[in-house]
Amino acid sequence: MVDLKEVTRRQSLRRFEIERIAANHRGAGASHGPLASEAELEPSKATDVVATEEPLEIRLAYSLPTGERAEKSVSITMRTPGSDPELAVGFLFTEGIIRAAGDVHSVAPCGPPAPNGLINVVKVELAAGVEVDIGRLERHFYTSSSCGVCGKASIDAVAVQGRFDLHAAPFRVGRGVLGALPHALQQQQAVFEQTGGLHASGLFDSSGTIEIAREDVGRHNALDKLIGKALADGRVPLAERGIVVSGRASFELMQKAMMAGCPLLAAVGAPSSLAVELAKEFGMTLVGFLSPGRFNVYHRSDRIV
Repeated sequence: MVDLKEVTRRQSLRRFEIERIAANHRGAGASHGPLASEAELEPSKATDVVATEEPLEIRLAYSLPTGERAEKSVSITMRTPGSDPELAVGFLFTEGIIRAAGDVHSVAPCGPPAPNGLINVVKVELAAGVEVDIGRLERHFYTSSSCGVCGKASIDAVAVQGRFDLHAAPFRVGRGVLGALPHALQQQQAVFEQTGGLHASGLFDSSGTIEIAREDVGRHNALDKLIGKALADGRVPLAERGIVVSGRASFELMQKAMMAGCPLLAAVGAPSSLAVELAKEFGMTLVGFLSPGRFNVYHRSDRIV
């Protein structure tokens, strides 16, 4: 029997021949420390393992008002191979293109493989009769890339798409449980352990158990993979769960968590100003600089007990 996890892990890694070079400890900017010998400064040949980064095109097949079927390429993202169907479905859900798992009839890779053997196109077939607002995606990409669009407009756009009221979400978590999450998440990062080059997102319950963890070179992709899996498992809305991310808390990650009905997002890194504003607007708990000894709570600290 094929071990799918092992196949995914292998696809997520690539090996390269490198030259390993030692830095002279007494070089620029250093005032003390031992000088490296000439032998130590000589480059040495080695092999390094790096995280795979490949493009993924997401195609959407859907019904027109006339009843005819149409197909459109809706996104190309740079991702780490693995969990591609989850990534595609999670992306479509968090962008408001689909509203439930039942909107999706099937998800499958399509087209010929690339020279490296990977198939970098995935097609999402929507169920018959599911209405699609393709213009929503085009409007989103415009607001994401236009420097003249203000943060308030971005938050208003999320308010239009969002379906879940998070102000009264019942989720609570202990401060000690929260502080232990970065280590618990790292324990589930198999590719990061070998490369140091991936972001991760984890879905956890009030006991601190990480129920779903996903990795990717893109922090937004890691969260889309997680939400796509949660949607397929019938867990959404995530009103009694939290999400922990290995990097910073951006507006985009907060938006995706909000769309999935998750009331708490905890980040190992710093939040952005728009992430804080979104948390305040929608009643979400936002934690930054998460570590075992200390963390900052930017809104709704009442959920941390």
